[in-house]
Amino acid sequence: MNERVYFLKKSTFKEIIFYNVKIMKIAVLDGYTSNPGDLSWEAFEKLGELTVHDRTTPDEVVSRCAGCEVVLTNKVVMDAGIMDQLPELKYIGVLATGTNVIDLEYAGEKGICVTNIPGYGTDSVVQHILAFILHFSSKVSIHNEAVHQGDWVNSKDFCFTLGTLNELSGSTLGIIGLGTIGRKLAKVADAMGMKIMAAHQSSMNRLELPYEVEWLPVDEVFARSDFLSLNCPLTAETEKVVNAERLQKMKSSAVLINTGRGPLVDEQALADALTQGTIAGAGLDVLSAEPPSADNPLLTAKNCVITPHVAWASLQARKRLLDIAVDNLSAYLNNDPRNRVNG
Repeated sequence: MNERVYFLKKSTFKEIIFYNVKIMKIAVLDGYTSNPGDLSWEAFEKLGELTVHDRTTPDEVVSRCAGCEVVLTNKVVMDAGIMDQLPELKYIGVLATGTNVIDLEYAGEKGICVTNIPGYGTDSVVQHILAFILHFSSKVSIHNEAVHQGDWVNSKDFCFTLGTLNELSGSTLGIIGLGTIGRKLAKVADAMGMKIMAAHQSSMNRLELPYEVEWLPVDEVFARSDFLSLNCPLTAETEKVVNAERLQKMKSSAVLINTGRGPLVDEQALADALTQGTIAGAGLDVLSAEPPSADNPLLTAKNCVITPHVAWASLQARKRLLDIAVDNLSAYLNNDPRNRVNG
């Protein structure tokens, strides 16, 4: 047991009283992606004895969590077998919105509270989607590269273009998943003059929104979109929602954007569609395996822009994430848990 001795002085009697207070142990298993050094863990240190690990391999989890009442994780798996070896564990804080790395049902059976971080990165993700859209419509990066390679110096004209540049106003944005991120994306796109289409199921209650949305079946959204953004959760129904059949329905000028989950896309089918010119391009911030294997077909696919799962990772979003994580843990310690995801 870790103990800290506090010395409290009673001024009236001028005597010293000793208190032994058990200090709660807190382990962060993969803290580097949330805080690579530009933020502070100080707020957590005020709540207990904190140990932060940049990364944790599967065979290190049990030893690093031993004796801890609180474990914070982003991608490190906490399954039933691990929880069974941690009798003191009472709280798991997921440093993300998705909780698929936790066996939620078993944690509930063990009386372990699990919380997540909802809504911390909405603005950052929407900004990243817009960056992908602008990459394909305005082609800033390829023109910049051409200028620095001397193409403008050697140009016969005052300007030159590398491919067709397109205005966003009047183009169509299809959104698969009109949740928090999807709605914010639609708001931004509407402000830029884009037409918004969203996929729906027949049983779905259509939202009333302050901008016009055309609700259509999924296949029709694929067929009519100039830009198609995946913002839905990964479920049995949405896994490989992007497949060869639906890619064939898309415009040859269309661009697919995925900032949701990698398995939403059949990666080989998308690579084939890009290579064959079935669609014009793809902007991807997520892949089915992260980091990807060297033979992932999308790494060599034509007109495929890939970023390493950073849409969520702005400084502001990461600070918001840590602030919410502290609030979640503080609320739990005050017997008023918030953002609990397992009952």
